[in-house]
Amino acid sequence: MNFKTILFEESDSLAVIHLNRPKKLNAFNQAMLHDLLKALDYVDSQDSIKALIITGSGKAFCAGADLSSGKNTFNSEFDNSESYEENFNRDSGGILALRMFKCLKPILIACNGVAVGVGATLQLAADIRVSSTNAKFSFPFAKRGIAPDACSSWFLPKIVGISKALEWSYSGELIDAEIAYKSGLSSYLVKPEELMETTKSLAYKLTKNSSPVSIALTRQMMWTLSSSVSPDEAHEVDSQVIASRGISKDAIEGVMSFLEKRDPNFPNKISTDMPSIYPWQKSKFDKS
Repeated sequence: MNFKTILFEESDSLAVIHLNRPKKLNAFNQAMLHDLLKALDYVDSQDSIKALIITGSGKAFCAGADLSSGKNTFNSEFDNSESYEENFNRDSGGILALRMFKCLKPILIACNGVAVGVGATLQLAADIRVSSTNAKFSFPFAKRGIAPDACSSWFLPKIVGISKALEWSYSGELIDAEIAYKSGLSSYLVKPEELMETTKSLAYKLTKNSSPVSIALTRQMMWTLSSSVSPDEAHEVDSQVIASRGISKDAIEGVMSFLEKRDPNFPNKISTDMPSIYPWQKSKFDKS
């Protein structure tokens, strides 16, 4: 695959994306959006890939939106993403966040440096965020005269709580790695030289002895059902998913490998063996 703004690596069941505009501190633009969407589609399509890690090239993770267009940076008429929905132009960060939300593989962030604006909000749709001690975060939308992007008004309060989310979003302050970790924005805090090794080890731990289909379903169940009005919807989905999985070859392998005291070798694949109930929710923006 050819990309303009990212580097894509695939080895040992893991895919690694490096945001790769180091001279611009990996600032986000339309080309990067389309590269990331293409990469996410590929990751979901490959049964050999069990998890995805996103990190940055150079000293930054992502310095936010590319401001080289000056006053037109956030002008919808200047934004040529061609992502229009009736009477509004869709936010590019939100398009990416929703695609990450739909991903069927665990997504881990290895935050290697500064993450500002969309560089911070795109991380929120990941499952686990590992930060180096030199990482810094900021949600400066109010300071730029705009508003939070990338569906962060939905994600951020769930991760750090409504009060902290509002404090950071009102002030646009620079948040150091230690505060981000203590507030729950980062799941792990490590030395810079240990960042990728730690993140890869975690990705392997998540996926080594677990069914890929079960992981895909678990990811979607946790993300989509945790915001239901009541547990009723979760119970309905749980029951149907468990019924389907319970008669699967994976379930047989899971039980027998446990009884035989060996590592499992799950035969089912995401590409062919997702239960008919999936997807139980469909985005209004999903035209497929």
